[in-house]
Amino acid sequence: MFILASPLEQFEIVNLIPIYFSSLNLSITNASLLMFFVVFFTFFWLSLSFFQVKLLPNYWQLLQEEFYFLTSNIIYDNLNRKGEIYFPFIFSLHLFLLFSNLVGMIPYSFTVTSHITFTFGLSLAIFIGINIIGIKTHGIHFFSLFLPRNVPLIIVPLLVTIEFLSYLVKVFTLAIRLFANMTSGHTLLKIIAGFAWTMLLSGGLLSILHLIPLSLLFILIGLELAISILQAYVFTLLTCIYLNDVLDLH
Repeated sequence: MFILASPLEQFEIVNLIPIYFSSLNLSITNASLLMFFVVFFTFFWLSLSFFQVKLLPNYWQLLQEEFYFLTSNIIYDNLNRKGEIYFPFIFSLHLFLLFSNLVGMIPYSFTVTSHITFTFGLSLAIFIGINIIGIKTHGIHFFSLFLPRNVPLIIVPLLVTIEFLSYLVKVFTLAIRLFANMTSGHTLLKIIAGFAWTMLLSGGLLSILHLIPLSLLFILIGLELAISILQAYVFTLLTCIYLNDVLDLH
C-alpha cells in the first residue's frame, strides 16, 4: 500500500545537523543548506564566464552578460545614473533570488523563497536599508514623502496616516508576492504529481489515463520555471522602484 505525502510536506524545515548554544537553535537545516548551495552555485556560475575568456564570448560569457545587462537596464530605467552605486547589491539580490527559485525546482530540493519568514525578512531588511538611504540623502525632508503638496490643513492628519500605512504595506506586498507564487506553484505541482501517481497505481483504464495529468504536469513545470524567473525579476524591479521613491521623494 502506497501512502502519498501531503503536498505541504515539501515546505517543512528539517534539522540536518543539530547545533544548540544556550537557548539559541543554530542548527543547520535543509533551508540553510540550500542557501549555502545557492551561494556556492552562484559563484561557480560566475566563475565559468571567466574561464578561458575570449574576445568572442562563449556561451557562459554570453549568458552572464545578458543577465548583467538585464539587471543594469532595470537599475538605469528606474534609478538612472544615481543607481550605479547600488548595482552590486541589486545584481546580487537578483542572482540570489533567481537561483533560489530555480534550484527549488529540482526534485527533493528545498525552495527557501516559499517561506514567508524568509521573504518577509528579506523584504524588511531591504525596506529598512532603503529608509536609511532616504534619511541620509534628504535628512528631515525625507518625511515630506508622507505629506502631499497643496493639501488643506484640516485633512493633513488623515492623509499622513493613509500615506504612512500605504508606505508600510510595501514590505508585505513585496514579501507575500514572492512567497505566494512559489508556494502555490509548488503545491499545485505536488498535487498533480500525486494525482497521476494514484491513477497509475490504480490499474486498469486509470493506469493509462494517468498520462493526462502527467502531460499537464510537464506543462505546469515549464510554467513554474517561467514564474520562478519572473518573480526574481519582479522582486528586483520593485526594489529599484521603492529605492527611487525615497531618492526622488515621489
